[in-house]
Formats: sequence, C-alpha cells, structure tokens
Amino acid sequence: MEEITQTVPEQPTTAEVVDIQFRPGQKVYFFDPAGVQYAAGDHVIIDTARGAEFGTVTAGNHTIPMKEVVAPLRCVLRKATQQDERIIAENRAKEKKAYEVCLQKVAEHNLDMQLVSAECAFDGSKILFYFTADERVDFRELVKNLASVFHTRIELRQIGVRDKAKMVGGLGICGRPFCCASFLDDFQPVSIKMAKTQNLSLNPTKISGTCGRLMCCLKYEQEAYEDLIRTAPKMDSFVDTPEGRGTVVDVNLLRQQVKVRMEDSPETISTFKNVDIAVLRSGKAKKSDPPIPDDLAPISGSGKRVRKVEEPEDRLFLDPIKFRYSTEAVVDEPEVLPEEPVQEPSEPKPNRKRRRRGSGEKQEQRQPEKKEPEKKPEPKQTEITDAPEGEQENKKPRRRPNYRRYRKNKPSGEG
Repeated sequence: MEEITQTVPEQPTTAEVVDIQFRPGQKVYFFDPAGVQYAAGDHVIIDTARGAEFGTVTAGNHTIPMKEVVAPLRCVLRKATQQDERIIAENRAKEKKAYEVCLQKVAEHNLDMQLVSAECAFDGSKILFYFTADERVDFRELVKNLASVFHTRIELRQIGVRDKAKMVGGLGICGRPFCCASFLDDFQPVSIKMAKTQNLSLNPTKISGTCGRLMCCLKYEQEAYEDLIRTAPKMDSFVDTPEGRGTVVDVNLLRQQVKVRMEDSPETISTFKNVDIAVLRSGKAKKSDPPIPDDLAPISGSGKRVRKVEEPEDRLFLDPIKFRYSTEAVVDEPEVLPEEPVQEPSEPKPNRKRRRRGSGEKQEQRQPEKKEPEKKPEPKQTEITDAPEGEQENKKPRRRPNYRRYRKNKPSGEG
C-alpha cells in the first residue's frame, strides 16, 4: 500500500497591515487592508466590535511580524464616500449638543463627576459619555433623562485622569504638547523610585504632570540611568585615586565623575573620573566589614600605598672642635667615671612572720580554739651515732628543722 503523506502549510511569519486611528491623539490600531492599497490620510470605514466606524489611515500598507499582531485582525471595509463624510459631520455636531445637555443634567442632579467628552457612533445607534470621579457615582437617573432627550442608547464610562489628559490634550511644563496626546499609545508605569534614581527633586509639583500623576517622561531615561549606576561608585565609598585615598561625597552620573574627600587632608575635595579611581569599599562602612589595610593603594601606590619618607636633617660638615692643653698631639683622654659609693652591709630586718614559741601547755590550750582534728604525735626519731651510750645521753636534743637562727652579718675578712 502506498503511504499517503500530507503536507502541512507553513504559517506566515509576517502580515500586511495598515495603521488606522479613530480620532486625533488616540491609539493607532492595525487592520487588514484586504489586498487594497491605502495611503496615509485616507478616510476609511472599518469593522470593529462596536460595528462600522470611521477612521483615518496614519500609515499605508506595510508588513509586521506576526507576534506583533493582536488577534483577531479585523479588516478595512472600504474607503469613505462623500455620504460618509456628511454623516461624520452631523455626528460631530450632535456630540457637541450632547455634551452641553449632559453638563446641565449633571448640575441638576448634583452629581460629583466631571464630564470629559461625548462620542456618537457612526451609525447613530448610541452616544458614549466619558467622565472622571473620585468615587463611584449613581447616575441611573441621569441616563434616563438623557435617553428621553436623544431617543437613543446612552452609555456612561468612567476613566482616569491620565486618560482625560490624553483625550483633552494640552501643553506640558516643557512647553510641548502632552506625550500621551501626541505619540504615546499606552501608559507606562511610573514610580517615585525613578525620580530618586535620576537624582531629581521629590517635590510633587516639579515631577508631576498636568494630570496630577508622575510625568511619563521619567520612564524615558530610566534604563540609561540604571546602566550608569552599575559603573559608578556609591556614596560614602572608600576609593583610591592618583592623589591618594579618600571617601566619595558626590556622584555625577551623567558626567561620570565623583568628588572625593582626601584621607590625608579632609579639607581637600578633588574631582576624578570613574575610570581613574579604584573602589576599596563599596558604600558606607558596616560593623561587620573587615578593616582596610593601610598599605592597600592600587592606583596611588602602584599596588601599595606610597608612604612619605621623612628627609634626614642636614648633617654637620665640620668635625667637632678639640681643644689642646699642650703642644703634644691631640689624644682622646679616657673618660673618668665617678666613683660609686660603697654601700655598707646593712643588718637584715627581722622577719615579722616569726612563729611564736611557747610552752607545751599553751599550745595544748590553743588547739581546741582552732577546731581542727587532733593529730597524733609522731614518735621521736633518735639519732644513731658511733659515740658511746653515756655520751649520747648527755648530748642536747636536735633542734626542729623549722627553727631559724639569726645573727649579725660579720664584715668580710673576719674568721
């Protein structure tokens, strides 16, 4: 049997689209031209989720990668005709009237809301009102009154202050039109950390836009500042410079320079480029950080810190003058040392720790006071000598070994 092989068609990697914008300053969307060539500025009728809408081409036919296409990719129905142009003009006039009527109804109902704009669908099936409010608003009665006036479907949609600035437009503190109303498609998240990273003033009036939120332009240079911070030393870092070691007191990210307070002379502050210094300790010192060796100076000391060598004092070029007391040759006479006084031997001081000797009766009386266990008297050892027995009896008993005998020191030379 023959094997049947099926070929899977390759999916295209690119798609042909045209850029279309519904209103000036709004987001640009991609649409399928359906094989028709369009140029920038053409008015077209397009298919949307709300039905047929009127739009303007901002960029003609071009190809983009498929990963940039948001499904489903809707197509362009046709180019706008003169009849379509008249319908759009009538809808714009209807929108202005609806906006004024809605403002009156909001004032009558005392609703805490700010009306932004009104949009009328191309086919006139509904009118959409955009508003801002700090809290939720109960606008059910307002919708009923507006429906009775225009006899069409009414829809109210709450938006944020940034969306309001994008729809209304205006000039920023830089003097140019709002970025959101001119070229920004989506709002990027902006945080106060970006202002700290860029070393900007944290005053809300200086870093906030007309909408009251942080300026969108803080996001533009954030990546550049993050790259510069990686290559720059931190504040209070201990660094080595061509002039010696010191502490960083100021960092200029854009110029890639730092100001260093020198260690040897704290009143001196010098400026160096980041490439000309070496970081010995990053950031402020902590208790757990090991001490930095005094001889560590890879730049100022070529691996070791250069220590100042004290210059020796000027040496005498003349020999000391020697006086002559006779016509003979000068001879260095030996120095005569003064005679040391001979100290006479002094009598030894009596030992104050001398034991008291007393009778056996007194010793026996003191024993019970010490409350010590009585020791059995050791038997006396008799000395064995070669003398006859009569002489041994007349011999005096031997003194105790702990007895000390003191006598005056005899002068040297006596027998």
